[in-house]
Amino acid sequence: MDTLNPETMNKIIFTLIFSIGIISLTPMVFAQYEDTIVVLETEAGIITIEFFSDDAPNHVENFITLAESGFYQDTFFHRVIPGFMIQGGDQLTKTGAYGSANEWGTGDPGYSINAEFNNIKHDRGIVSMARAPDPNSAGSQFFIVHADSHFLDGEYTVFGRIVTQESYDTLDFIANLPTVQSTTIPVNYVNGLITKAEVKDRADIENLLDLDPPERTLAPITALESISEKYIDKELGFSFIAPLGWELTEPPIIDSTTPRVAVLGPKIDGFRPGFSVNVQETNMSLEEHITIFTDQLQPMINTGDLEIIEQKNGNISNRSAYIITAIGKQTTNQNETHELAYVGVLVIKHDKLFSLQYVDIKDNLSKVEYDMLNILHTFEIFQHEEELVSDTSTEEVSEGGGCLIATAAFGSEMAPQVQFLRELRDNMVLQTQSGTSFMTAFNQFYYSFSPTIADYERENPVFKEAVKLTLTPLLTSLTLLNYVEIDTEQEMLGYGLGVMFLNIGMYFVAPAVIIIGLKNKIK
Repeated sequence: MDTLNPETMNKIIFTLIFSIGIISLTPMVFAQYEDTIVVLETEAGIITIEFFSDDAPNHVENFITLAESGFYQDTFFHRVIPGFMIQGGDQLTKTGAYGSANEWGTGDPGYSINAEFNNIKHDRGIVSMARAPDPNSAGSQFFIVHADSHFLDGEYTVFGRIVTQESYDTLDFIANLPTVQSTTIPVNYVNGLITKAEVKDRADIENLLDLDPPERTLAPITALESISEKYIDKELGFSFIAPLGWELTEPPIIDSTTPRVAVLGPKIDGFRPGFSVNVQETNMSLEEHITIFTDQLQPMINTGDLEIIEQKNGNISNRSAYIITAIGKQTTNQNETHELAYVGVLVIKHDKLFSLQYVDIKDNLSKVEYDMLNILHTFEIFQHEEELVSDTSTEEVSEGGGCLIATAAFGSEMAPQVQFLRELRDNMVLQTQSGTSFMTAFNQFYYSFSPTIADYERENPVFKEAVKLTLTPLLTSLTLLNYVEIDTEQEMLGYGLGVMFLNIGMYFVAPAVIIIGLKNKIK
């Protein structure tokens, strides 16, 4: 058996003394939470949560305090990913607390709490704290694990779990809510609304499941330092926040394919995951670049070296983007073959093509998608001064005028549907020639009267409510397009005309029939 040198022994003794001191200083108040339960009443059912106060005492106290104060009431689960998790607890999801759905996921209680990473596994039903890349940035947002997600172990603070069968049924229902295309926002987000949060004693809860103690990982928990990992490129005008602790490099530019910046993670199973950003000047459209890119992939698909998992349109830094997820094979110089998971993004802004790529081993596909989603959430392409003036879109102009639809829905429960309308325009309608032609003609007609009506809405709240009520059938009908795939000009025309005729029927034909019927009865 190896002997310890004096220096190592001193460190161990110091650590032991320090740990004992910390334990003795832990407030006894945390003991009162051992039998405390929080019950979240949602539109989808009840979620009952027990806590691990020994593992995360500060997080438990924080969550219970927020629940008692009514903080979680009228918030909803704004992020749902089946097979992964549901996330809620953002006060910006409350009606009137946000300007657009883009703000969901950015709210906090006005403070943050330090991480309490522990060795409890992120198994199904676990309640854990959401955070930004800074490990000490948790506040109020939490997530409930829908399916085992052990790649999160040791990196997020587990502080509880759900403990009734109804809780699991509610979790499944919310996790499988249909989402707005290319997002994780539920279409009918009201189904995930938290209507009430109550703090109760365990003895008052019926039908508690007889659960074993939570599973724990044997891997050591490493305390991460709270440091900024934001990368800013002022020359090309973009920034992002990399996963904490990753190594950032700026490779020497050899040719146009050289990444502008690359960040590498710690080596796991002989491979270091990586994220890179490449920027090129371009005078082509995004559609043309997508065609070139997919043509380059075709030979690898034909040989079986690449499998496309998913291709979809998205929105990055308020611009239309192409997102691809794939599994590929890589052969090293030692003739070793690795199966790799890959997520790539193409987006154009300021006549520049931004190419974002994330690569890791195949077994970490879920982690790749999750980490990439977090990076994309922080990725920003700066605006030039001449672009600070809004384009002719459905954005509301705060000084006056603007879009009557956005003005009517601003700060109301209809705001997510308006956000969906914007994404529908950017990611579906404008991706086809017929859709682009229609939007050009429509904007000329629409903005000939929209600013005047929008101004009057701001002056007259009653008129604004009337407009909002009138627009409800229109916005509801447009959500139908979220359930179809539009890949051709013909499909765009077909579905577009179908929705148009449906609205003509609702707004003109049906009222006309009712009026004629009433007129005949009066006679």
